[in-house]
Amino acid sequence: MTALGKVVRTTAFKLSAIYIAVFSIFAVSFVLYISYSANVLLNDQIRATIAAEIRGLAEQGRTGGIAAIFQTIEERSHQPGASLYLITDVNGRILTGNISQVPADIFERSGIGPITVTYERNIGEGSRHVAMVQVLRLPGGFWMLVGRDIGEHEQFREIIGRALAWAAALMIGLAVLSWFFVSRRVLKRIDSVSDTSRRIVAGDLSGRLEVTGTGDEFDRLAESLNAMLARIEHLLYGLKDVSDNIAHDLKTPLTRLRSRVEGVLAGPADIDTYRDALESTIEESDHLIKTFNALLMIARTEAGSADGAMSEVEAGAIVRDVAELYEPVAEEEGGDLTVSVSEPVTLKASRELLGQALANLIDNALKYAKGDAGRPLKIVVSSAREGSDLVLRVADNGVGVPEADRERVLQRFVRLEASRSQSGSGLGLSLVAAVARLHHGTIELGDNHPGLVVTIRLPIETA
Repeated sequence: MTALGKVVRTTAFKLSAIYIAVFSIFAVSFVLYISYSANVLLNDQIRATIAAEIRGLAEQGRTGGIAAIFQTIEERSHQPGASLYLITDVNGRILTGNISQVPADIFERSGIGPITVTYERNIGEGSRHVAMVQVLRLPGGFWMLVGRDIGEHEQFREIIGRALAWAAALMIGLAVLSWFFVSRRVLKRIDSVSDTSRRIVAGDLSGRLEVTGTGDEFDRLAESLNAMLARIEHLLYGLKDVSDNIAHDLKTPLTRLRSRVEGVLAGPADIDTYRDALESTIEESDHLIKTFNALLMIARTEAGSADGAMSEVEAGAIVRDVAELYEPVAEEEGGDLTVSVSEPVTLKASRELLGQALANLIDNALKYAKGDAGRPLKIVVSSAREGSDLVLRVADNGVGVPEADRERVLQRFVRLEASRSQSGSGLGLSLVAAVARLHHGTIELGDNHPGLVVTIRLPIETA
């Protein structure tokens, strides 16, 4: 009973029941309409035939009298497929015709139009037939009956009735059978979703909904939910990585802060020493605040909640504005910062985040991409349209990044050994990658021969 109740409560059962009820009503109504229309048509044809027979007999009566009517009925009564005829005297005794017995009260309903009665064709036959007849009173007290057998008509109605019953039974049977298979399939898919959901709730974030490959609405829903689950899994593991990285990478500076303060307090009281310690502490605190702000920006960007709303922006203007801010810094470092904008490209994006991403890349190039001895640092920032994509590039002629480390440096708090001596938190490229993903784009690190080239590719139409 529990299983039956579960099936009855399913949407598939309710929809199937509604479908069966609605389809049954329409099917029965259609068959009844056909039956009614056919019945009306046959009755009209029979009435027209009886009326034509009566007009013919009346014409015979006008030309030859009662005797001519008797003779005509006698001749027609024995023809194959003849209509029904009967003439009786005033006492009801049969004089001629092809009917042996009719209801006794039939002559009381003369002149009221065709009526349906039962009759026997031959004396002693015992079987009753159904006919539509017209009773008329003739001169001299005679009664005349003219009609047509409607047995075939009744058989037709019975056939229609049986066909309707069989059609209804077959329709209900097929509907129940189809509902059984459909409901089983639907319940199987829903049970699969429930099982996967329970595994995910239990902690298995790798669980995914089944995709059968049929391309139906369940597959489309499963693909959308799987994409959502993959995104959630990525964010949760990213949160875990951030927590682990914070615990490891921020523990050292915090410990250093505490040790420095303890050392100063343990030493002789001196205002200059205290001031130096406080200034170092403030500098270290500012670095920690910048790290936390970078982590917060990355988290917001990866969650899709950009600080700046998406709007129509011109990429070349962003490139020129950011490069203009860093040109003095590059000159102080003895390097050269060049801007290359091939054509104006407008797309829907966050101006603030794109500017921040370019600023991070230029800042990294200025800090880490030191040229070889005797070769000044050269940085080229470019914007171009390639097909349906906007391509932003920042290239330098420094030492570059080994190919084996290019994917790893996009992660949070990752710093290569060569850059350990430089200030930074290892979050710059992570923010750039998050900005690219927010705009449905990609980031790629390549070899500039020599140096590093970072390419951000953003779709113009969907960014």
